[in-house]
Amino acid sequence: MKIVAQKVFVANVSRTNFVFVKLYTDEGIEGIGEATLEWKTKTVVAALEELERVLVGRDPFAVDAIVEQLHRDSYWRTGAVFRTALGAIEAALLDIKGKALGVPVFELLGGKFRDRVACYANHWFFGSETPEQYAANARKAVAMGYRALKWDPFGAADLEMDRQQRRTTIEIVEAVRDAVGPDVNLMLDVHGRLNVPTAIAMCKALERYDLTWIEEPTPPESIDALAEVRASSPVPIAAGERWFEPSRFIEALNKKAVDILQPDVSHAGGLGETKRLAHLAHSHLIPVAPHNPVGPVMNAMTLHMSVAIPNFSVFETVSVDVPWRKELVRETLRFESGHILVPTTPGLGVELIEEACARFPYEDHDVPLFDGTINTRGIATGEKTF
Repeated sequence: MKIVAQKVFVANVSRTNFVFVKLYTDEGIEGIGEATLEWKTKTVVAALEELERVLVGRDPFAVDAIVEQLHRDSYWRTGAVFRTALGAIEAALLDIKGKALGVPVFELLGGKFRDRVACYANHWFFGSETPEQYAANARKAVAMGYRALKWDPFGAADLEMDRQQRRTTIEIVEAVRDAVGPDVNLMLDVHGRLNVPTAIAMCKALERYDLTWIEEPTPPESIDALAEVRASSPVPIAAGERWFEPSRFIEALNKKAVDILQPDVSHAGGLGETKRLAHLAHSHLIPVAPHNPVGPVMNAMTLHMSVAIPNFSVFETVSVDVPWRKELVRETLRFESGHILVPTTPGLGVELIEEACARFPYEDHDVPLFDGTINTRGIATGEKTF
């Protein structure tokens, strides 16, 4: 079997653009991967297109050899753009191999540790502005079956927060906790926007709401800063979505900077690389809750990796999305009582509908972190994903 072609597909989904890559073989078996890189769509598309000439003619079964060569020969070996492209290519290769052998991708990663994965909801809060709106949307998410919710209640915070900003954040968290009761896990995402003293102060102020974690409280450049926050925080600290090189994860583990590690299966360089990072975390007795807030193929990629590691914690899901998300793919996932059941379909278990992508062409989107629109720029009336 040989790879004969590669195609890249882009689909706008209002908040960003999904990027899919498809590999075609001379035996008619096709493989799909996702390379969605939030707000860097054109850049990652160019990176994927540059890899095609290296892939055509190769045996798709030689997954590790191809990934290693692409990494070695890139010269610029790191960064979100290249590693995201590499992760998508690896997924497409594994998808082909799984289909050819008649097994799910997790079997190619060593087999499953579990038959279902516990999920938490992201995006449930889209359209919320007031504490009352957050509370109402939180109740809707719990009614879907979720027992864990994550969101960013930090407004337009940029390193520091004034008293009004702090009070607003606390009021939102209090409203959600009151709405869902004591038995639902709540996670807060800061998106790396606070300095050390502000992050520590907010962690202490929010302790009384019994949070499962506070995510990425400080900018990702300094692991020392994150370790300082973790040492003073009464709330568990999660991070990792914006680290790429294995050395960064090793540094974070050695410096005791996190309670929960959150590698992104695509951005960290692929399922195989993320599984290795998970085992590093396991040697430190640190659980892994992979970053997974984008498209349906990435969701499948992350699911198969999560099934195949011993220290998996909880699975991030996009609970609501644009109505046309389901037009882009065929998938066979089952969501029951806050869990996704492990798929049994060969390969990744998701198929791209190529012609659908053209109906939702690329659109420019800006990063909504520092203008206060992060929670209101999404689809307020989106459909349930599962």
